Amino acid sequence: MPSKSSARLAALTVAAVCSAASTIVLTAPAHADSVRIHDIQGSTRISPFAGKQVTDVTGIVTGIRTYGSSRGFWIQDPSPDADPATSEGVFVFTSSTPKGVAVGDAVTVSGTVSEYVPGGTASGNQSLTEITKPTTTVVSSGNQLPAATTIDAKSVPAAYAPAGDTTANGSINALPLKPSAYALDHYEALEGMTVRVTDTRVVGATDPYTELWVTVKPHENRNRHGGTVYGSYDAQNTGRLQIQSLGSTADFPKANVGDTLTGTTAGPLDYNQFGGYTLVASELGTLRSAGLKRETTSKQRSSELAVATYNVENLDPADDTFAEHASAIVNNLKSPDIVSLEEIQDNNGAKNDGTVAADQTMTKLIDAIVAAGGPRYDWRSIDPADGADGGEPGGNIRQAFLFNPERVSFTDRAGGDATTATDVTKIRGKAHLTLSPGRIAPADEAWKNSRKPLAGEFVFRGRTVFVIANHFNSKGGDQGLTSQYQPPARSSETQRHQQAALVNAFVKDILDTQKNADVIALGDINDFEFSQTTKLLEGRGELWSAVKSLPGNERYSYVYQGNSQVLDQILISPSIRRDCDFEYDSVHVNAEFNDQISDHDPQVLRFRP
Repeated sequence: MPSKSSARLAALTVAAVCSAASTIVLTAPAHADSVRIHDIQGSTRISPFAGKQVTDVTGIVTGIRTYGSSRGFWIQDPSPDADPATSEGVFVFTSSTPKGVAVGDAVTVSGTVSEYVPGGTASGNQSLTEITKPTTTVVSSGNQLPAATTIDAKSVPAAYAPAGDTTANGSINALPLKPSAYALDHYEALEGMTVRVTDTRVVGATDPYTELWVTVKPHENRNRHGGTVYGSYDAQNTGRLQIQSLGSTADFPKANVGDTLTGTTAGPLDYNQFGGYTLVASELGTLRSAGLKRETTSKQRSSELAVATYNVENLDPADDTFAEHASAIVNNLKSPDIVSLEEIQDNNGAKNDGTVAADQTMTKLIDAIVAAGGPRYDWRSIDPADGADGGEPGGNIRQAFLFNPERVSFTDRAGGDATTATDVTKIRGKAHLTLSPGRIAPADEAWKNSRKPLAGEFVFRGRTVFVIANHFNSKGGDQGLTSQYQPPARSSETQRHQQAALVNAFVKDILDTQKNADVIALGDINDFEFSQTTKLLEGRGELWSAVKSLPGNERYSYVYQGNSQVLDQILISPSIRRDCDFEYDSVHVNAEFNDQISDHDPQVLRFRP
């Protein structure tokens, strides 16, 4: 999924997305006589009045947004029609802070009906029906507000979205809304209206942009922490709903997964770039904590090798999270023998001055681990070519190995650099890497602007273990689950498929050379355990994703838009899997917490080589 540090940097409010919005004008501007809001909204996603002038649209002001680029107010018709597919609310876009209107005012609005696509048309997002360039007349004040429509488990359908129109590139825009059949249609039919949820459980922790996610379906794919697990492309979890606030961000609750917003949370139903349908709350429920605690894994036995993967989210020497990361490694992960770190940045982080070395970053982390009571790890990595591996510009992220030299040794074979590929050779009947550490096929187009895999040879209790640290192409550019295109396109996986095939081929070379070799491929795979990426990485049994040894409701390392999902994986060769003599743990210390130090949870594998 797109990282919050990049894809959402500008999203400080719901409103910020409209600064990058696009307008759909379906007809040349024309005049329309006085119409009602439900006429403007119509029974499809695109207004039949898009591009037309409308006059004296009546409604009660139900909410006012005074911040960001999308300033304006919502109005709702207190006299709805009988069609459940036509919304009775609409947003009036004023561009500047609305003046002369207050909640409870009865108004008439004249202006142009527009369809805005938050994030631009290339995003694939649905559009938001608005009245723009408005002229507003207040008819009366202090009116009773229209009753909020309840969104709950009974009202939201189990099916997520209709199949897109094949004659319109898969778009659902022109399809008649069926709010009793599909969740996306249900939400669309309420766009702009005041809605309410009651006693809803948090499934996505509060983030720096003051938003959180709840579910109105408490039993839908629930895990033991209270999250909602995303276990297949057909299980989108229809009860998820984003919550933001019309009030002060300082008053927004700092919630963890499993907490509850008790009582009523109510406000207009909006649609934005980062999450789709959003309840913009003028009334927020009271936060009740579930007391979520960070998990701790078991300590490996003396005969067990513990291997972990941990995405430390753009760690560089200027960060203030070293002590917390060190504590997580020592206290929560119990000082694994080998740790694959992803998103280690160079010595000056995002400063783009040609620096690629990360020795200061690694030394600072190792010192922090010692200070936390852990071992003095050694480390190996390969500096990337400047600007060639993607990630935050100037940061030069890369994978790095930490290893405890009192428990495991690293086999150094010189010659590895940013552009030289390591290979597999046979020495006395055993597989060996020609370069250790070394990179896998770094010149291949599959790794363009992406992190190259880092391969290394370790020895534990006399047995060689091959470890390949990965950080595959991100999901940036994929269409969201609420896209107007159904099913949404996942364009980013094309590169991940190529990457997975290359890593699998490398593992196959090792196993063809030594059938019983212990091989581990791990890291931020940026894809699900049920994805085609994982299937290609697993190949024909060369590897197997050990997260699948966990019960389905425990398989997650990341929470995105209220979906708990797998992105980080540890895959093992047949010699490790054969006797099922291993333990796998997804150690939940970050993804479900509002005060996370990374957006990923680390994974740990313990086994006897």
